[in-house]
Amino acid sequence: MLQCITPAVRLSGSIRMPGDKSISHRYAMLAAIAEGASRIRNYSTGADCASTLGALEALGVRIERQAGELVIHGCGLEGLQQPRVTLDAGNSGSTMRMLSGILAGQPFLTRIAGDESLSRRPMDRIMRPLEQMGARISAREGRFPPLEIQGAPLRPIEYELPVASAQVKSCVLLAGLYADGVTVVHEPARTRDHTEIALREFGAQVEVRGRRIAVQGRPQLKARELSVPGDLSSAAFFLAAALLAPESELVIEAVGLNPTRAALLDFLISQGADIGVLRLEQQAGEPVGDLLVRHSELRGGCLEGELTAALIDEIPVLAVLGAASREGLLVRNAAELRIKETDRIATLAENLSRLGVRVEVAPDGFQVPGGQRFRAAELDSFGDHRIAMACAVAALAAEGESLIAGAEAAAVSFPEFFDLLAQVTC
Repeated sequence: MLQCITPAVRLSGSIRMPGDKSISHRYAMLAAIAEGASRIRNYSTGADCASTLGALEALGVRIERQAGELVIHGCGLEGLQQPRVTLDAGNSGSTMRMLSGILAGQPFLTRIAGDESLSRRPMDRIMRPLEQMGARISAREGRFPPLEIQGAPLRPIEYELPVASAQVKSCVLLAGLYADGVTVVHEPARTRDHTEIALREFGAQVEVRGRRIAVQGRPQLKARELSVPGDLSSAAFFLAAALLAPESELVIEAVGLNPTRAALLDFLISQGADIGVLRLEQQAGEPVGDLLVRHSELRGGCLEGELTAALIDEIPVLAVLGAASREGLLVRNAAELRIKETDRIATLAENLSRLGVRVEVAPDGFQVPGGQRFRAAELDSFGDHRIAMACAVAALAAEGESLIAGAEAAAVSFPEFFDLLAQVTC
């Protein structure tokens, strides 16, 4: 699909984001192994979260899709059934990595695969701890999907994450639900804590002390009625577009403002972004609020260490802002970008170059000098949803009409993206 983007004078009005993708995955998985029927409103409309639902249904979970909400009839910890087919995670690394933790505790063999892109993404980071807990896992070349997971009675472990990863942490904690005793994860840097919050909401015993997270095995999880906050990672593209376009004043309603995700707002505000919180409340342990963003001139800056880990998903669109800022953007410690849906360092650099933006690439990051202008170009998502949306933001600031090939990739996380963008741009 070719998407045409014309320059924007401003973004204005009020919009709502689809449900947070990270939270949607977790609510669905926990609802599936809870007892009773959970109602989940504003579940993510993205293809990744649909992959999670499809996999759960193949495991025997009954899911009703009603107007604006899901009803997931939980099977309890012991109620999942051996699937008759290979589970299809699609393009969703979250589905494969987190669901594998639950599959490791089942008394049957499960095969889980994904699309071509996911099949190139290594899974050894989850395989190692799950095998320590007692599961047997085989993979193509010892680390790539598809995975065959022979579940088993699991034993608790104390595990040091070699690299900060919310998905790997979540995988181990979900497996810990099936272990007799306390499973502990130590993370080298703080990552998003949606799993810990959701586990508590469903009735699990979770203890967090700094970067040490412990979960008590064999809990009796109870069904819940929950509403998924708007996705801040999706909102990042609208925040960036409004910051770039002159005369912009945009309200983004009911966005999740979890402190482990709010590093995006902290970073942008530290660079001079005019962003305010109009309303703040708690929903099932997650802070939710309305954001007001106005056009701003940004200074630019540096992402490295823990900040890079916290903003890893937002780096493509932050690079666009960096090119337009005064001082540019330097990104270090971002080798993780090389093994996302695409090699995002390479695909981002390619598209920025087409836009006339200078970028210097390093093995674990890149530098984009500031004060640059965007020229109209033919861009390519390379099948990556975040690259597609970052290209759209850059094209709004280009001097002329741009085309994005493979724009349909945005539907992986945000099917409404281009319609919403057209709704608020002038």
